Amino acid sequence: MTVAQTPASIVVLGIGNVLWADEGFGVRAVEALHQRWQMPAHVSLVDGGTQGLALLPLVESAERLIVLDALDFGLPPGTLHQVEGEDVPATLQARKMSLHQTGFNDVLAHAKLKDQYPREIVLIGVQPVELDDYGGSLRPQVKARLDEAVARACDVLRRWGVEPAPHTQAPPPLSVNPGLELARYEAERPTEQMAARGGDARFWRSMPKS
Repeated sequence: MTVAQTPASIVVLGIGNVLWADEGFGVRAVEALHQRWQMPAHVSLVDGGTQGLALLPLVESAERLIVLDALDFGLPPGTLHQVEGEDVPATLQARKMSLHQTGFNDVLAHAKLKDQYPREIVLIGVQPVELDDYGGSLRPQVKARLDEAVARACDVLRRWGVEPAPHTQAPPPLSVNPGLELARYEAERPTEQMAARGGDARFWRSMPKS
């Protein structure tokens, strides 16, 4: 008698903060993957945001894990880079540039300590161009790498025996807040004057001249 095997649980996790320009690359990449490809039931696409240790149960449930993020690899801005296996936590530790990466490295460390670490893990990251722009979106060089990041994630999934299928109709939003989806987020961004992103001019006038 042949017993059917249940496919291994796979999680594709985008992490980062979409409110800080290129910091949101990982979330935007998993969002694009969700919009373009339908996955079998054992593959979960997750907007992990900046949830830190709250992601631990998700990571523990995954036999295979793909992480999408923006990282300082020390490469030219806009470069896409992929690491696998034990190089993933080492890269996150050495190349972290924000608190969410410190938190996610803690998630991996906890999962390993509890012996509930993914059997395989892949990190697909981009070298950011700009981070210090609250309310900003991906810079053109980084946004242009979304297609390649999605393609790389699909290549990894196919290596793991998953064949993504094109959507026959538009899927529901991945984010719990549809207003944060990329197209709407960019279209509805206030002007610099309305958002006062340059700060209060009275403050700058009061500063002593150098």
